[in-house]
Amino acid sequence: MTVSRFMLMEADTLFAAFTSGLGRWFASPGSLLLRAEVNAPFFFETAHRFEGETAPVRQAHYGRFLALEPGRLIRMTWVTGPEGTRGAETVLTVTLASLGETTALELTQEGFADQESAEQHEKAWPFVLVQLESAGLRAETEDSAE
Repeated sequence: MTVSRFMLMEADTLFAAFTSGLGRWFASPGSLLLRAEVNAPFFFETAHRFEGETAPVRQAHYGRFLALEPGRLIRMTWVTGPEGTRGAETVLTVTLASLGETTALELTQEGFADQESAEQHEKAWPFVLVQLESAGLRAETEDSAE
């Protein structure tokens, strides 16, 4: 499964968003345990309200970093439960190509337990990337550097 998108963010900001900044745009508040180092494990939760559900469903995410090249590449294992990868250890690769203030992002995830899970992720990742882009991380990153 591959999703490609031009992001209105710099490559270094996107790299930080997937390594040290997951708690600012994706993970549920207070749930992120992460050290951005190769072979370092991570954990976080998300909360989604699925169709027909009255309360948000919490979903644990586990993995470890396999490769980190600042501003260019993130490769990690990615495991979630029944509503996600169905317990399969998938490999998520995010490739970044800097185009100045814009970045070409390619996200590939492989190793799903079944085709349905792969299709579910292929539909979900574009929404997740829009969420990332609208999180305002660029402005916060610039402000924190002052």
